[in-house]
Amino acid sequence: MKTSSVNTHLGNISIDHEVIAQYAGSVANECVGVVGMAGINMKDGIVGLLKRESMTRGIHVRLTPAEKLEIDFHIIVSYGVNIPTVANNLVDSVKYKVEQFAGLEVEKINIYVESIRQID
Repeated sequence: MKTSSVNTHLGNISIDHEVIAQYAGSVANECVGVVGMAGINMKDGIVGLLKRESMTRGIHVRLTPAEKLEIDFHIIVSYGVNIPTVANNLVDSVKYKVEQFAGLEVEKINIYVESIRQID
């Protein structure tokens, strides 16, 4: 279990990285142009859309040596969207909301667009 800690005047708060990944994933799914998180089958090289309950498999949270968060997103985007615009919106939204939620600074967000999907 990997955790990040915040020291307050009342004591120490530990937040599991899985909790941060769940929250970041819910914020990412609200962004226009993001279809969902991608799960990659390394053996076959197949990319699949993860269901809501397993979306954290497409998100990796790490704590840097400077005690800041680094988050990787493996996403699937909608066909026809401007990918840099979607990525910038995702970074801005996640950075702001995760910092407010966890009380930890987000140093870096890496976005890997794994696939595109046509939405009906």
